[in-house]
Amino acid sequence: MPMTAAKPPLQLNDQGQLRHFLSLDGLSRDLLNEILDTADSFLEVGARAVKKVPLLRGKTVCNVFFENSTRTRTTFELAAKRLSADVITLNVSTSSTSKGETLTDTLRNLEAMAADMFVVRHGDSGAAHFIAEHVCPGVAIINGGDGRHAHPTQGMLDMLTIRRHKGDFDKLSVAIVGDILHSRVARSNMLALKTLGCPDIRVIGPRTLLPVGLEQYGVQVFTDMDQGLAGVDVVIMLRLQRERMQGGLLPSEGEFFRLYGLTPQRLALAHPEAIVMHPGPINRGVEIDSAVADGSQSVILNQVTYGIAIRMAVLSMAMSGQTAQRQTNSESEEQA
Repeated sequence: MPMTAAKPPLQLNDQGQLRHFLSLDGLSRDLLNEILDTADSFLEVGARAVKKVPLLRGKTVCNVFFENSTRTRTTFELAAKRLSADVITLNVSTSSTSKGETLTDTLRNLEAMAADMFVVRHGDSGAAHFIAEHVCPGVAIINGGDGRHAHPTQGMLDMLTIRRHKGDFDKLSVAIVGDILHSRVARSNMLALKTLGCPDIRVIGPRTLLPVGLEQYGVQVFTDMDQGLAGVDVVIMLRLQRERMQGGLLPSEGEFFRLYGLTPQRLALAHPEAIVMHPGPINRGVEIDSAVADGSQSVILNQVTYGIAIRMAVLSMAMSGQTAQRQTNSESEEQA
């Protein structure tokens, strides 16, 4: 019986190019570096008097947010507009689904708008994958965050931040601190760091906020903040996600800050040139002291700038991958 060619992963086209961007799981180091390199080239666009390039001219990008997120939504809007796309933003959380419409029904209505790309943020893990599996051909799906599962563009903007401030990953020590259990950012960061060759990935938090199975990410787990921070080059603080917690996981926010808050004294345990990151929004006095958030080692505002460039890279690469796939399909049909 003749062997058939393996079907490419959902995120990739037949040539291995990005077609959707749903998760960092399974993506190669070369592809992650291509995203970072493309984003690097877009950083210059933000410094221009006219902050636009024509790569997505004539295309329509629809931001579909089932969950609120001002920072992610705004940076995706800016990214799409800087690529010259037409942009529609729908806050579905206050619209159709609250009236009982299913995700599939919502998808069909969105498809009727003839958008070329959907940026989807949803509270259920796997929602972006579900939409990508059921959307009509030629439409790209970008995951803007789904449940506790993944936030791949946040993961990549964090990688761009680290690379621009600390260089290559192969000699770095990176600590991810706080509410690991509920954090899709933590999962995306661990996957990206491992793929990019970071040799020392540390996860720090109370036992109640550490999920089972962390070993699969190749990380060291610490419940003692001081031990975990010793000598690290990068400290990524996470937001304490009270809205996803059920009672009993934490005694109090004050107790959390006492044990796991990043203060100047704790930061002094890291490498003297360590950088401090946070995906935002910041809970000052809960995860991080204001003196650290606003201090010279903080690159939190840089992350926002890099986020626009990363999202420009992902939008342009996914659209290019969809176009290449359509051409391949068309050629196959002609030959048939």
